[in-house]
Amino acid sequence: MLIVIIRTLILYATTVLLLRVMGKRQIGQLQPYELVVIIMISELAAIPMQNTGIPLLSGLIPIFILVAAQVTLSYIALKSERARGVICGTPSIVIENSRIVEDELRRLRLNLNDLLEQLRLKNVADISDVEYAILETSGQLSVILKSEKRPVEPQDLSITPEYEGLPTTLIIDGHVIKENLKKVDLDMNWLQSELGKSGVKNVKDVFFASLDVHKQLYFQLKSSAQ
Repeated sequence: MLIVIIRTLILYATTVLLLRVMGKRQIGQLQPYELVVIIMISELAAIPMQNTGIPLLSGLIPIFILVAAQVTLSYIALKSERARGVICGTPSIVIENSRIVEDELRRLRLNLNDLLEQLRLKNVADISDVEYAILETSGQLSVILKSEKRPVEPQDLSITPEYEGLPTTLIIDGHVIKENLKKVDLDMNWLQSELGKSGVKNVKDVFFASLDVHKQLYFQLKSSAQ
């Protein structure tokens, strides 16, 4: 039993590490060759995990080879546009000037119901509002609305909104992130003082705290401290 546990942990750690090497992508953003590699890796890892009679290296070596092949293909696709078209495919225009491109739908084997569903997921109910709809190589649909149908933006009204920036996280589950405090040129004394103004005596009682670009502190106490 101990051997099974050790083999499982080794295969799990190796698979997670190699998937991190492959890059950070969601399942819906994977290219077909990347999805194939992930499916094959899961199968290869399961075989020596279930059968202790198979040497561990017999499962690890094919996994390393697959990841190396994936990384190589990704590098080639990154450097060569022609290779990228072969490996990843090219985007397809399925709606142009509010007209559905029937030949492209037929070539992609994409039916109208699927197209309408993806449009609805993009909050587009009327095809006449669409300037272009492009099916990306990941399978996601990009929709470009006609100019008169696009949401109004501040620049359309000659308005310059105030800069918002990105809030800095200072406390997570009672733990102060001191590196972030230094980035905003503040210290523990300031943090404790600000929390004290709201009656918080111990930072460990804070579930989450962040600081916006205007030096306004937001925090939420743990349920046990409320």
